[in-house]
Amino acid sequence: MSERKILTLNKDGQQFLFRYDGGSEEQLLDSFVDMANDQDNEFDWFDAAVLSFQLSRELVEKADELLTCPSEI
Repeated sequence: MSERKILTLNKDGQQFLFRYDGGSEEQLLDSFVDMANDQDNEFDWFDAAVLSFQLSRELVEKADELLTCPSEI
């Protein structure tokens, strides 16, 4: 079972909350693009960039953990 994760962005009194399963990061990024393209909401390309950076940072931290963890052989 994949780990449930959350990304949040607070902007001008609004909170954007994204819940996703580990391994579905590509779909999450696609959602950021769709929202940034939608002129009917307050989510813009800067917001998408900020959340994409947060997501990338989490993925790098997870990769570092996996690479530095002693393997069980």
